[in-house]
Amino acid sequence: MDDAVWARHANPLSGWSRVLILPLLAMAVWSRLWIGWWAIILVGAVLIWTWLNPGLFPATASVDNWMSKGVLGERVWLSWQGDPRLAHHAPIIRALTLTSLGGLGLLLAGLAVLSVPLTTTGLAAAMLSKLWILDRMVWIYSDAGFPEGFDRDTTARG
Repeated sequence: MDDAVWARHANPLSGWSRVLILPLLAMAVWSRLWIGWWAIILVGAVLIWTWLNPGLFPATASVDNWMSKGVLGERVWLSWQGDPRLAHHAPIIRALTLTSLGGLGLLLAGLAVLSVPLTTTGLAAAMLSKLWILDRMVWIYSDAGFPEGFDRDTTARG
């Protein structure tokens, strides 16, 4: 994503609406029970929303909120992974990513066999792990040394 898309993605509406993607995707896949192959349209709509979402919202007026800091922390993490100030975050991010992937595996298995316990357990594990990673990104944002009201366009290391 370029600077303009990151600035729009930092809008809390963008971040919070993306939190809904996994539950919506699970519901779209599960809907095959009721609407058959028409469920592909719902799955496609969720996937299109996932792709379009970061650029759909206007740039946020303030980044003094948890979601904006999390999104910008992700940008910092992706750009500055080798920075020694951030190295202590790597082990927990790896562990949470693996937990999230495991949850996603359970979710997919549950959706394949239409198991409510597998689906909900996988969804919970994947979402809770992702939210914990997002919380870690807020911490990374702070560790990168940005003051509370920093200019959102300065997150790219230049």
